[in-house]
This record gives sequence, structure tokens and C-alpha cells, in this order.
Amino acid sequence: MSVTFAHSLYYSDEEVIKLEGLSTDQIKELHSKAEKHEFQAEVNRMMKLIINSLYRNKEIFLRELISNAADALDKIRLISLTDPSALQSNDDLSIRIKADRENRLLHITDSGIGMTKQELMNNLGTIARSGTAEFLSKLMDTSTSADVQQDLIGQFGVGFYSAFLVADRVVVTTKSNDDEQYIWESDSGSFTIVKDPRGASLKRGTQITLHMKEEANDFLEPDTLKNLVHKYSQFINFNIYLWQSKTEKVEEIVEEDTAKKEPKEDGAVEEEKEEKKTKEVEKTVWDWDRVNNVKPIWMRKPSQVEAEEYDEFYKSITKDTEKPLTHVHFTAEGEVTFRSILYVPKSSPSDMFQNYGKFVENIKLYVRRVFITDDFADMLPKYLSFIRGIVDSDDLPLNVSRENLQQHKLLKVIRKKLVRKVLDMLKKLEGTLFDDFWKEFSTNIKLGIMEDPSNRIRLAKLLRFASSNDKEKLTSLTDYVERMKEKQDKIYYMAGTSRKEVESSPFVERLIAKGYEVLFLTEAVDEYCLQSMPEFDGKKFQNVAKEGLTIDASEKAKEAYSALEKEYQPLVSWLTATGLKDLIEKAVVSQRLVKSPSALVAASYGWSGNMERIMKSQAYAKANDPTHEFYGNQKKTFEINPRHPVIKELLRRVVADKEDPKAKETAMLLFETATLRSGFALKDQVGFAERIESVLRQSLDVAHDAEVEPEPIIDESEEPAPEKADEGGDAGETKVEEEHSEL
Repeated sequence: MSVTFAHSLYYSDEEVIKLEGLSTDQIKELHSKAEKHEFQAEVNRMMKLIINSLYRNKEIFLRELISNAADALDKIRLISLTDPSALQSNDDLSIRIKADRENRLLHITDSGIGMTKQELMNNLGTIARSGTAEFLSKLMDTSTSADVQQDLIGQFGVGFYSAFLVADRVVVTTKSNDDEQYIWESDSGSFTIVKDPRGASLKRGTQITLHMKEEANDFLEPDTLKNLVHKYSQFINFNIYLWQSKTEKVEEIVEEDTAKKEPKEDGAVEEEKEEKKTKEVEKTVWDWDRVNNVKPIWMRKPSQVEAEEYDEFYKSITKDTEKPLTHVHFTAEGEVTFRSILYVPKSSPSDMFQNYGKFVENIKLYVRRVFITDDFADMLPKYLSFIRGIVDSDDLPLNVSRENLQQHKLLKVIRKKLVRKVLDMLKKLEGTLFDDFWKEFSTNIKLGIMEDPSNRIRLAKLLRFASSNDKEKLTSLTDYVERMKEKQDKIYYMAGTSRKEVESSPFVERLIAKGYEVLFLTEAVDEYCLQSMPEFDGKKFQNVAKEGLTIDASEKAKEAYSALEKEYQPLVSWLTATGLKDLIEKAVVSQRLVKSPSALVAASYGWSGNMERIMKSQAYAKANDPTHEFYGNQKKTFEINPRHPVIKELLRRVVADKEDPKAKETAMLLFETATLRSGFALKDQVGFAERIESVLRQSLDVAHDAEVEPEPIIDESEEPAPEKADEGGDAGETKVEEEHSEL
């Protein structure tokens, strides 16, 4: 970086940035005396990187400048804790924003620590250091570690240089307690520094003046500036004021037309006694208006925040009209320190599962009360996408742009703590509050069981299902385990489309008859959920519609079952080899049936009837999907009830004659009805309908060969005579139609 005096720098009246207290000629004279610093050749490359690559939207320049101002205020406040005289020149710690549309200027002023001349060189001249090329190469090298990037950023005032997104020239006026007031100016190609002849007009602090580009004039509108402060900086610890107009009503004296007054005797005396007339008029006045009125309540202790404040804060960040269902407010310490308030909404979004897995802007990330982004998909897992709130960290490092977070390791720590806090919050819900939550967000928790193995145990404690224990209330897995029979080692469940369906299923008959509790899974996601859980509290899950169901029995009961197996061996063998050959994997004597004659049982790792129905109904399922083909074509086990009269008769017929056609027909009907009652779909629906019709004929004593009565033949040539036409043209038209018909 070279230093010269800017004698050759010429500014026209239009080019001069007007500063309060200095005339145009004085500013030109300052330019001629200013030290000019030439940036190195890499500066253009650097500025292009900053302007075009590191920032995605121009509006964040205001966020960056306000953030820098807040940092300066934090520093002077910290110094004042040990040195109260630091605030002697100005004890008002604030940020003020003023737009000058006429001259296309925007001023951002703070009463912070300010900068000395040397600090101006160091802080705003870093771009000219000899390491710029190295900085660029490391910055653009994706393999550079986050720690190294953070150090580089600390050497480079990137936040400040975002001003060139909207400004073609920037002036910085600054006053430190340790130096005189200086003016720094740059057009992004070079910069000048000169002592300010106005003296300590700022008292202490920094004023940044932006000469706005023509396309950035929108940022000179007070409403635009106000909205940006609300969006990015409303929770800054210091007051932010905006210079803006407002309309006031004032009383003005009405001047009377003296020419119309008639002269009176002693008129002068009369005039003195007359009261002056006034009228109310509207007048536009300009004044400072505080624009960050929402206090950062997360900075206070939870005990100091009223419930109404939490509700209002929730509404302010979510734009929701309802109060939240519940919230948690906490400070996390350790590897990274942060504060957070998280909310559970009262209602789930109507499009929550249409957009499941897509990004939602529900968690706002702040660093030192400065809004960084809500465009960060990994702050919470997908299944907790309904959670709303804020996270604010004082020591979370950022990358160059603030748009992309740098320390992913720390963000993973934050994510882990957020999930734990959310689950702890949900665990504490009781009574109707939990019922309301479960009604809205039960599917999210079940999806979490499948998607988040590390928190599966915590999530499992939140699960609620209908059960055979209570027709009205849902039960938790914890309560189910507490009610388990003495020697019961599995948690039984049955899945279906409704409680009525699963209650009447043949699979639950013996379990319920023997006093075992069965969970009823009636939501599409339920069976997926429990299949992804190996166990709960040391108890494995058993889908009662699948193989592997064992019911504790006495030795006497086991002996009786063995005797039945031996007795029905002829029927079991016949069904497997002849009666239902190619339709079933095998036939067995059932231990689960009480009233039903038979059931079709899926393999342990196969699809139950409910799962098969779900998989086939999925809109995104591929045609001829090999996975679907594999599971869909798996043969099932055919269980028979040895105490059912139909099964007893079938055994008698098979023993008497293995070729009995009635036995074959009965076996097929038993298989098809078992298929339906077990929740599976029939492949041969036409054949099933024909067999049902045959049974109907037998029950009504209708001969099997009795045919359907033929439909009577109607002679279509014998058309009915046309109605007598009315007098007039209608008769002629009818006659013509008849002639054409004959032709």
C-alpha cells in the first residue's frame, strides 16, 4: 500500500459527499490535503468476491453496519465498567439512521468506541495488506479449516465492505477517546484519510455515510429502512433510531384581511381586546423514532418473563394469531454457549406433510442479537420442523458472508441440545395439554422414531396408542409394560384401518380372551414406527398378524395342543400338498384363533395385510418394483382352528376321501375368506365371486346347473304409432320424417 497526498484527486460539486458542518469548498480542500492510500492490484478481485460471491442479497449491508455499530457500543460499555470516564463525552449509547434522499446519502451513526487514525488504517485498510492474495486463495479453498477462516475474517472488515453493495463511495467519520476526529473515504479502489476540521463533532463514535448507487434508492426510504431493522436487527441490545417524518396537528393563528375591516372609533383599543382566531392544521415534522421496540426477552431470566410476554413474542416472530401450546426458555453452556426460546404451536400447519422434508423457516438464528438467518435446514431434524423459536449465541463463529455458517461442529452441538430440550419440554406435558399436542403432532413423533435412532428411547416414551385395555383413552408404552402379565415377555400389537377392524380381527381373539392387552395401531405410520423399534424397556414387540406369536401355557395345555397337532396332521398335510398347493407356504394348527375357522399369517419379516395395503396404495410406488413384487408374492402360513365345526368337518372329509370335490371347494373358500379377514387383497376376485355364488345356490336349494332366465326378445320394427300431430306445419314435418324412414 502506497501513501500519497491527493492533490490530483478532483471532485465536481456533484461528486462531493456533503457532510454536515462542511461546505463543498471545504470538503474539496480536505480532499486535496488527504493522505491517499492505493490498494494493491488484488483489490478489484477482492471487491468482486465480496460483492458478487459472498453476499446473496444487497439488503444485508444495513445488518452488517448495524452489527458493527453494536460491536462498537459493546466495547465502550465494557470499558466503562472499569473506567466510567469513558462515557464522559457521551453517555447515550445508541445507533441512529438518517436518509438524505435529495443528496442520495445514508448516514448510520453510533456512539460507540470510535477509531483512532491508526485503527482506521488497520480496520478499514486491511484490504491493502500484503497478504491479500493469500487471503483470497485460502478463502476460496474449500479445504481451509473453519478455524483458519475465522482468523482470516478477523483480519478483514468484510461486514463493513458490504456497504459497497449499495454505495459507490463511502465516508467514515470517527472519534475515539484516544485521538482526534478523522474522515476516511473510499470508492472501493482507494481510500483517503484526513483530520476532521470540525473537531470532535461526534463527541465519540462513528458515522458511516453512504453515497447510494442509483439502483439502491429504495434504501433511502424510511419505510424500507424500518422494515430491514425489524427483519435483521430488532433485538440489538442498543436503541436504534430512524429519522422519519410524522404528521402532527397544531394550532395556527388566522390572519384576518385588514382591508375588509371597517374603521371604528377607538379601534386600536378594540383590537387589543379581540382574541386572535386560530385553526387546527396538519404539519409534517421530522424526529428520531425508535424502531427496535421488541426487547430480546431471551436475554432475561425465565422467572422474570411473564406468560403474556412469551405469547406476544411468539406472535411477533411467527405471525401466528393463536397462542403457543407451550414453550421452553433456557441457556445452554459448554462447548458453545447460547440462549434459546422454543415454542410448540397450538395447531399443525395444513401443509406440514405435503412439504415434509422441505426447508421451513421456523428457527431464527441470531449472533449477539443480530439476525443471521432462518434459511438453515439443519437446526432441527425434519420431524421437529413444527417447532418455532430463536437461537442466539455470542460466540458462534461465522464465515465471510454470514449467509453460510462456518463451524458446523458447533452447530451440531447446538442441534443436539435443541432436540434434547424439545423432547424434555414435550415429556413434561400432561393431561389435556399433551392430548392437544398428540392430536396435532403424533405423526411427527412416530416419524422421529424411524429417523432419529439416537433419541428413539426418549421419543418412544411420548408414543400413545389405542389398546384393548380402554375403549376411550390412549395408552403409553410405559403404562402398557406396567400392566403386562407376569410371564409376558412381548408387547403385542395389531395394525389396521380402524379400531373396529382390529378388534374384530381373528389375530387378537385368543390374546384378548386370555386377558392380554393388545395395542391397536390405526394410523398408516404406526406399523412402520414399531417395526423400527427393536424393543421398549427390555420388551420386544410382536405383530400378532405375523408368525412367532407364542402364548404362555401350562404343561397340560401344551400336551393338549400336541394331541391336536397329531389329530389334524392329515388335514394339515392335505392343505399344504393338495388343497391349497401353490397358494400357501404351509398349513398349521393355530394357537391364536378362538372363533374364526382360519387365518392367513405373514412371515416374521414379511408384510402384514395392513402393510401390504399401505405399500400398494402409495402414489409414488413404482410399477413392477422388485421389492414390492418380492414382498407381495410371498406365500403365507395358513392357520386352522381345530375347534371350529367347519374345520372338523373338513378333516372328516379329507380323511374319508382326499379327492372329495366339496373338500377342495371348502378349502379354497376358507383360504379366500381368511385372506380378506387377515387384511390381504384377493388376487382372484372373479373366482371368489363365483364360489360365493355357488354357496348361495346351495343355501337356497337352487340347482347348480340352473341358468339365468333369458331376456325377452323385443321386435324393434314394431314401433308405436306416432301421436296425432297438431294442425299446421307439424303434421307435414312428421310425414316427411316417415318417408325418409321408409327409404
